[in-house]
Amino acid sequence: MHLARFARRRYTPGWTPLEPMPHLSRALGGPELWIKRDDLLGLASGGNKTRKLEFLVAEALAQGADTLVTVGAVQSNHCRLTLAAARREGLQCQLVLEERVPGSYREDASGNNFLFRLLGAERIEVVPDGTDLTAAMHGLADDLKAQGRTAYVIPGGGSSPLGALGYVACAEELLAQSFDMGLTIDHLVIASGSGGTHAGLVAGFHGNAAGIPITGVSVRAASKPQEERLFTLTQQTAELAGVPTPVPRDALHVIDDQVGGGYSVPTDAMVEAVQLFARHEGILLDPVYTGKAAAGLIALARAGHFGEDERVVFLHTGGSPALYAYQDVLLAPTGA
Repeated sequence: MHLARFARRRYTPGWTPLEPMPHLSRALGGPELWIKRDDLLGLASGGNKTRKLEFLVAEALAQGADTLVTVGAVQSNHCRLTLAAARREGLQCQLVLEERVPGSYREDASGNNFLFRLLGAERIEVVPDGTDLTAAMHGLADDLKAQGRTAYVIPGGGSSPLGALGYVACAEELLAQSFDMGLTIDHLVIASGSGGTHAGLVAGFHGNAAGIPITGVSVRAASKPQEERLFTLTQQTAELAGVPTPVPRDALHVIDDQVGGGYSVPTDAMVEAVQLFARHEGILLDPVYTGKAAAGLIALARAGHFGEDERVVFLHTGGSPALYAYQDVLLAPTGA
């Protein structure tokens, strides 16, 4: 793979840290846990969408766009980071927010909703769950075109083959770090949502013959349809990146036992995971993605899914600003 042939904006200087989590490892009685800190990526408060936007915004600029248009949930990290990238590049940004839980949108809410206003989103359109989001985004783009402007439409989560190249690059970065540190990685655990992060990592590991299994913890969809959708995106990403052989179907593995009542709906296991990471390692997760993914990691560790001495990396995809919209839930007492 030769990713340098793709136009790219750089929003993060250097690699994100790969750090041990000894206190949490001891608390769980193994395995040896590590964390890849993509919450420390560039742009406003960081997160995994930054890597995708490096490729997507480069294409937007090449096409002469003056406005980025994208979609997400009411506390969308992707929308926050797309808006921040627009501001970094001197562009405008318009957002479509899908109210996946009825009545959950409040203009004056804290968390990312506050940041949408602080960063100055030009327009926010709130739509109910089940809306044709592609049509909604293109409707905004058509309005802009009628004004003589040029919009660049970014899919939810930045999860297109081009956006997923950000996590092909991350896979290569993680392998280079593990070599540099003399660290054998036995397993990687990630949140699996819109799919670009998961697909890019699988394509990147396959293209480098890494042999490292990845478990995606679904935050919304059932495991089988999520795997099928991911498989398509992974193949498309691998082809774009120039991976010479097809990605095998069994490289995609998703568990769905942490979804709970649905996307962004809190669970007791998520609350415990957020508290454990904060109180054992001083690391802030988010309640929608990394909190549920960490709950999946903890459940797998407690069930003996990993060997006691195996080295398991948890990919922190960011999202901590959403914590401030869930304070009453996250400070509820647990055994942590």
